[in-house]
Amino acid sequence: MNVALFIAKRYFFTKKKRNIINIISIIAMIGVGVGTMALIVVLSVFNGLEDLIRSLYGKFDPEIKITSVEGKSFETDAAFLERIKKTPGVVLLTEVIEDNALLRYNDRQMVVKIKGVSDNYYKQNQIDSAIVDGDRRLKRGEQQYALIGRGVQYQLSIRPENPFSPLQFMYPKAGKKVTLNPENAFRQLGIQAGGVFAIERQYDDQYVFVPLEFAQELLGYENKRTSIEVKANSPDNIDQIKNALQEKLGSGFQVQNSEEQHVSLLRAVKVEKLFVFVTFTFVLLIASINIFFSLSMLVLDKQKDIAILASMGADPGTIRKIFLLEGAIVAFTGAVVGLVIGGGICWAQQTFGIVSMGMTTSVVEAYPVLMRVEDFLFTAAAIVIITLLVSIRPARKAASLSIRENL
Repeated sequence: MNVALFIAKRYFFTKKKRNIINIISIIAMIGVGVGTMALIVVLSVFNGLEDLIRSLYGKFDPEIKITSVEGKSFETDAAFLERIKKTPGVVLLTEVIEDNALLRYNDRQMVVKIKGVSDNYYKQNQIDSAIVDGDRRLKRGEQQYALIGRGVQYQLSIRPENPFSPLQFMYPKAGKKVTLNPENAFRQLGIQAGGVFAIERQYDDQYVFVPLEFAQELLGYENKRTSIEVKANSPDNIDQIKNALQEKLGSGFQVQNSEEQHVSLLRAVKVEKLFVFVTFTFVLLIASINIFFSLSMLVLDKQKDIAILASMGADPGTIRKIFLLEGAIVAFTGAVVGLVIGGGICWAQQTFGIVSMGMTTSVVEAYPVLMRVEDFLFTAAAIVIITLLVSIRPARKAASLSIRENL
């Protein structure tokens, strides 16, 4: 057995007496354990929030989205769409027209985002799983229907499939001069509300889905589209397909994957997670200062033992290693306990949802938690670095003690 490790373990696990040095070491171990546990729990919560954001937006956003760099719309034709379809890995594309319009229902009105989509839209994403009332279909035979957000429904008190009160959309006519009757300057079309969706408030409070033909007629877009949504043959090929489309379409178009469509929000979550990691690392560093004090006091207490070891032939490297290992035992014992308890808490939250969101309108009942291996590895690495930082000086001091003065 390694002599340095054996002596370090004897110093920490001694049963003969519990002096102030041992008590400080135990306090340091507890501090490291609590800090480690808290760091794992908080990082896992941020992972859960990030995963929740991705899942929510995944119901609404396409895997790949093509938009124009300049202007909000671009011209399309059969040849343009065929170029996209023939890109290797593309299995489906959906034409989209999206713009603001005024929505009236009975005596109420509000500005909404109207999103006209082609017939294959529901093969593109999972919004049909977010239907809370009515039917998801935008066409039933020759009849056209609108799919409205729950927030829009509440604000206008809309009753889906009410044949006596259709939705009335109004959109300004291009180049129309102001007249005595302002309504003459607007195109106006009616459509029946067929269903209600609930994804996330950002979408629920403003979006209305309609058939592409309805949006074309209302907005006067003709062959123009605001975006083309693309579905890939495999999630693993999305970036490869995105790059191929960008090269084929040129610099006049912007091709984005799902993460790039919300890059600011996801970056903000990652930055917050980084700041939390740094903050809790400093907390661990403060908790580990007790290791520095306990080792410094241990060096003073064991001066005679150190001198005896040196006189028996132990070199300074061996003595230095004893106290480095002593600090490692204290820190790693606390860290392992903290990692296990933190992982256990996260597992319990994932499995049983112990801590709820406390809001009836929340999209999930319990706080989202997601454990990732890299968080455990980064936490362990931070503890290794901190332990070395606080243990080096006492270990060097022990290795430099004079044999003659302490025997």
